[in-house]
Order: sequence, then C-alpha cells, then structure tokens
Amino acid sequence: MHCYRSDVLEQLWKHGVQPTTNTQPELVHEFVSDLYRYELRKLRDCLVRREIPKTGYYDRVVEIRCRYPLLSAKPQEWLLPN
Repeated sequence: MHCYRSDVLEQLWKHGVQPTTNTQPELVHEFVSDLYRYELRKLRDCLVRREIPKTGYYDRVVEIRCRYPLLSAKPQEWLLPN
C-alpha cells in the first residue's frame, strides 16, 4: 500500500493524475514524465512549424518545467514516511 503525501497528490491532480494506494509511485512518475516530455515536444513542433517565435521559446520551456516540480524528486519521496 502506498500513501502519497497530500502536496504530491495536489500537484498530480493538476495534471489529471489520481493514483490510488495500489498505484506504484514509479509508474506515476513515469506517466508524469511522459506528460512533461509530450508538452516539450509539442512546443518544439510549434517552433519548427513557426507557429511561435523563437524569441521567448526558452521562457516557454521554463514555464513548462515549472509546472512539473515533482519530477525533481524521486518517486519514493512522494510517499509519506512509514
């Protein structure tokens, strides 16, 4: 059984992720990481198609990164201590 910290659950819910106590934290971390990479690729594709200007691209990348602070922590750090 995995008991996620409330602050972690709050961040996960912002991405539409609602793990249960049976959900492995590594699986959730991988899913959130996939979402992050998807957003970065989508942004890069917009840049390549010239839908957004190159000026400010870096700032948009940083903005996306700031939406995923959980990725800087290991999955086991998302859980309450035993």
